[in-house]
Amino acid sequence: MAGDSIPMTRAGAEALKRELKHIKSVERPKNVKDIEVAREHGDLRENADFHAAKERQSHLAGRIEFIEDRLARADIIDVTKLSGDRVVFGATVKLAESDSGVKAEYAIVGEVEADLKKGRISITSPIARGLIGREVGDTVKIRTPGGEREYEIVEVRFVEYQLDGASE
Repeated sequence: MAGDSIPMTRAGAEALKRELKHIKSVERPKNVKDIEVAREHGDLRENADFHAAKERQSHLAGRIEFIEDRLARADIIDVTKLSGDRVVFGATVKLAESDSGVKAEYAIVGEVEADLKKGRISITSPIARGLIGREVGDTVKIRTPGGEREYEIVEVRFVEYQLDGASE
């Protein structure tokens, strides 16, 4: 898995780069100061502030390593250069549930940029796996935590999402 590329949209890669910069330029220096201040309070064995700051330092180091790994392995897909009626990575898919007619819209993105509340689902999610390779007009059955549901693919678009969750 270490050498495997990770599909990611341009917006997803930019968000990770911004988070990495923020951690390195804001969070980590603040954490270093927190450790220094806590050390000044004396006995480190019973110093809760010191232990909390050291735990935070470990968390930040782990997050930096995670983000750097993801960026190093990123296969950045320019969604705006894709087209067609077939569902692929980067597609924004409008679905209608067959029974209720309720519509839903999802952008299929990489794991690190998925955010269900913003309509971005991971390429590895059951819904995305059920949609990949299908076309407008196809009916797909997708097993969800609430049971199997049937959806019709109403529309497939290729738009780069903005980081606030909107599409361009």
